Amino acid sequence: MKIPQQHSLVLYKNGPARITQIGEKLEIELEDGRLLRVRPKDVLLLHPGPVRGFSELNALSPGEVEAACELLDGESTTLSELAELIFGAYTPATAWATWRLLDEGLYFQGVPEAISTRPLAEVAQERAAREAKAAEREAWTGFLNRARAGRCSAEDAVFLREIEEVAWGQREQSRVLQALDCHQNPESAHALLLRLKYWDEMVNPYPQRVGVSLIASATELPELPEEPRLDLTGLAAYAIDDEDNLDPDDALSLEGNRLWVHVADVAALVPPDSPLDLEARGRGATLYLPETTVPMLPEAMIGRLGLGLSDISPALSFGLDLDDAGAVSDVEIVPSWVRVQRLSYEEVEQRLDQEPFRQMDESTLRHRALRRANRAVFIDLPEVKMHVANGRVSIRPLPRLRSRLLVAEAMLMAGAAAARFALEHELSFPFATQEVVVDASERAPSGLAAMYALRRSLRPRQYSSQPGPHGGLGLEVYAQVTSPLRRYLDLVAHQQLRQFLRGGPLLDTQAIVERVGAAEAAAVGVRRTERLSRAHWTAAYLQQHPGWRGEGILVEKRSPRSTVLVPALALEARVKVAADVALDQVLPLRLTGIELPARETYFKVG
Repeated sequence: MKIPQQHSLVLYKNGPARITQIGEKLEIELEDGRLLRVRPKDVLLLHPGPVRGFSELNALSPGEVEAACELLDGESTTLSELAELIFGAYTPATAWATWRLLDEGLYFQGVPEAISTRPLAEVAQERAAREAKAAEREAWTGFLNRARAGRCSAEDAVFLREIEEVAWGQREQSRVLQALDCHQNPESAHALLLRLKYWDEMVNPYPQRVGVSLIASATELPELPEEPRLDLTGLAAYAIDDEDNLDPDDALSLEGNRLWVHVADVAALVPPDSPLDLEARGRGATLYLPETTVPMLPEAMIGRLGLGLSDISPALSFGLDLDDAGAVSDVEIVPSWVRVQRLSYEEVEQRLDQEPFRQMDESTLRHRALRRANRAVFIDLPEVKMHVANGRVSIRPLPRLRSRLLVAEAMLMAGAAAARFALEHELSFPFATQEVVVDASERAPSGLAAMYALRRSLRPRQYSSQPGPHGGLGLEVYAQVTSPLRRYLDLVAHQQLRQFLRGGPLLDTQAIVERVGAAEAAAVGVRRTERLSRAHWTAAYLQQHPGWRGEGILVEKRSPRSTVLVPALALEARVKVAADVALDQVLPLRLTGIELPARETYFKVG
């Protein structure tokens, strides 16, 4: 570096400085008027001067920058030469302006003694990139300012999408959350989206967070195979379900003392290891959400096989011969044709004193009594029907109807008979078992508190290729067979039964084990999504009813907050209650708060 003179223009820490005194150390003056003593090597000479004042450094025309680039055409130059080419003279002002161009790095690169020129085409690309980056920085800063103020706009979608991905569980880290001092977790992201009013209570993040598909299957359906079927169209058959049910897959008929349970013949179109079978295995079960239903199988399957959706439907029918005590003494399983009438539970409830419903009811009640005698567990906790549409959440309690018990008991009878049939014919089968360790006296509790405690003590139902008792149902052997449209293991049971009836190759034990494992792994996600979604929509319902008041029943005493069951919502709430309140006591409740991202609702007694 050349030795600077007094009043020379030098560069100090990337800013202009003027030398005021020469010595072992240089005394320099900065733009803000400060005087510093620095080593000569700490500064870079830009112009020998004299520099009278810093104001003269900025009073300069733009110069001919691009013309200088073209003249140099890639040749190396110096700061002084470049200043003359661009500004026509080498002065303190042009030296400083040229240095700024060099420091900017857009047109020129290097050091004052050796400056290279960039091609203009490369300059244009670099300028565009810099402008885009500057616009991005401006957008980022603007978004953060708006977010901190609790609002957002349409232009913020790219940043909000990143927050959504965290809320959906699709990414773990977000620079947005970090910049806004939010925790890096789905609940925090959900809360921020609500705070910004980008989401509201009508957004349910749990299907995507758990990872279940909301896209219905589009796999093509085969034609129904030509095969002998028993003509049962002369029997009156009834598909009894909720009024808004969309996938009726079972129906009942009575023929003397024989109870027929007709089930949609799904396995006729879904043989083992077919594309439809593999897709159903991957889903595990139909996903039922208050806002939508995602079928396990293509929707066209429901239209083709749903009982009562056509004048005549193919079915796999279970003929159950009943003795005087209501026990199943024999079973016949046949592919059939049935003519089904659809009825709601409420309609059947009004006709229980009429045939065939009276006899069906009596038979199923006797079978229920047999299970009770066999130490079955009976729990009757409140249930609700939840529906989401048009921006509103509705929750209504399900009434306790004998017609519901009738249908449920008939399905249990068919499942027990099918499992026994599989045992008698040595078929590998997806059996359902449950071990119950409570005393017999505790298996039919009378109050909600006892029912709640019993439910918490029960071990989960297990599925296995090995038969075993289902203690909770009071059955020696049992398998689910009445919902092949919506549960994969029911479909597997149907596949095995059909193959046996037709003399086809059966699934061996290993194949059943593999299917049980795959179906349960998939169904875990379905059940978790349904549970989390119902909790979300319950909180959303209460958010839409901020003045909610109702009744709760104390079912478990704890400190500091006890468990109170809210029958109208089928909700378990943690509420602070007085020490002298007894179990099963009815308490007046009022809503005091909601944390939607955490699915928490808060109540007080009074």
